[in-house]
Amino acid sequence: MKRRNIAVASAAAALLTLGFTKGKKRLDLSRAKHPGLAGHAKMAKRVAGMIPFYDYDEAKFFTADDPTLEVADRRRAAFERLSEEFHRRFAKTLALTKETRDGLSDLQFTSTYRVPFQFSRIVRDKLPSGVFLKSSHGVKVTDLDGNDFYDLTGSYGVNLFGYDFYKETIGEGAAMVAELGPVLGLFHPVVADNVERLRAVSGMDEVSFHMSGTEAVMQAVRLARYHTGRSHLVRFAGAYHGWWGDVQPGIGNPVPAERTYTLADMSDQTLHVLKTRKDIACVLVNPLQALHPNSAAPADSALVAGRASRPADREAYSAWLKRLADTCREAGIILIFDEVFVGFRLAPGGAREYFDVTPDMTTYGKSLGGGLPVGVLTGRADLMRRFKEEKPADPLIARGTFNSHPYVMGAMNAFLRRLESAEIRAVYDGIDERWNARAGALNARLEAEGLPPRVSNLSSIWTVGYDQPSRYNWMFQYYLRLHGLMLSWVGTGRLIFSLNYSDADFDAVADRFVAAAKAMHDEGWWTQDKRLTDKKIKRQILKETLGRKIAG
Repeated sequence: MKRRNIAVASAAAALLTLGFTKGKKRLDLSRAKHPGLAGHAKMAKRVAGMIPFYDYDEAKFFTADDPTLEVADRRRAAFERLSEEFHRRFAKTLALTKETRDGLSDLQFTSTYRVPFQFSRIVRDKLPSGVFLKSSHGVKVTDLDGNDFYDLTGSYGVNLFGYDFYKETIGEGAAMVAELGPVLGLFHPVVADNVERLRAVSGMDEVSFHMSGTEAVMQAVRLARYHTGRSHLVRFAGAYHGWWGDVQPGIGNPVPAERTYTLADMSDQTLHVLKTRKDIACVLVNPLQALHPNSAAPADSALVAGRASRPADREAYSAWLKRLADTCREAGIILIFDEVFVGFRLAPGGAREYFDVTPDMTTYGKSLGGGLPVGVLTGRADLMRRFKEEKPADPLIARGTFNSHPYVMGAMNAFLRRLESAEIRAVYDGIDERWNARAGALNARLEAEGLPPRVSNLSSIWTVGYDQPSRYNWMFQYYLRLHGLMLSWVGTGRLIFSLNYSDADFDAVADRFVAAAKAMHDEGWWTQDKRLTDKKIKRQILKETLGRKIAG
């Protein structure tokens, strides 16, 4: 009986210890998540599902922040003027956009999510955004009505050296492979040269080609899981790694990403989780997060109040990446740099060179295709292998019909050759100092004029913040468009300059930027009500939302 009691007590103690250990791990994981919704995917999805649709009528549209009658009237008059100008100056472009919208689901999505949803219906009707262009030249694009715009879209990261550069690389690449044409499955000899150049620029042993950046990231994660035998990946709150399920937990993903941990960037508690959990196969890092750690790209559609503007801290983020790399190495976790967006923008050797940190794998895309679609994965030889000699029946299958398409490989080769040229290398000389100085000069002008916008940047990637709360900061994108600056559909949340912007080009952009801000200020969208705070605005919106929810 005594032995039995001892056995029971030992078993109970073991269960208690196990429960305590599991409980502590759960608590550690919870602490390592970003405290906001960005770090809690399930909660974010629940909250999003609870928010009812409602929109403002014309009266409320101009009085969402309870302005004086005089300010509301000024806004109404300005809005009507803007609408008339948009429909007059962009008539052909808007007509084709309207004609195409019903048949193009992408266009329906982007046009709906340009501004906070309460304002969207009236904005779509009165200030529609045209999406068609006729030509590009230098640092400008031209719409169907002949309007020239300084391009701040950067083609979502593709346009690094200017559109004329990519027209040339596409032409050169097509000429290289013209004799073979679109033969798929086997390789044009240019592929061999691309492999060697990519090995050199990435510092990695091996390369695999894919059709998109999303596919390259998918393959990196699959390989990490295959070789480690572990199930989970770690991404950081706010970071984007493509649209596939495991890297897009929560809002936007109809199924739960159950093998994904979304942790906080630049956090000691995150490092502790990486050291202590045994189910983590890999950590994904998007180097762009140095510009806005733990938050997503600040699209104007989510701009309900203010938006702080903080400069990127290269030194602090470099130190964090070094600690992260050391921790992953000690824990047997694969560190993956996702450079699909920023690859070659920060430095010729990418984030590895810029932050002086070497990952285990790196993904590329966007600009690397020389103007054509591509995804590339580079990595250590032991991690890139898709089979295990000791387990011949357990390969990792990953192929694609259009991988290594001859025309893409040709354009890539033209890009990589130019990347090594003295002319292009010279573009990188003093690149951070140049773009930081430009951002500083624009901020100084805005401050001197008493205007709310402020810019922050990671080299040539910028975002716009505001130094005072407002329900109408999202309106700034339309003033910028009217003043000849072309933005992507996320609006002022992300401006991407190509590196061929001269000082004269940038001065012209700055002049238009300031002029747009002055016009918006003078027409009453930025009030000087000291009682208006971000907290008050968000409480007001919460009250509206709860009221609509209760009303059904």
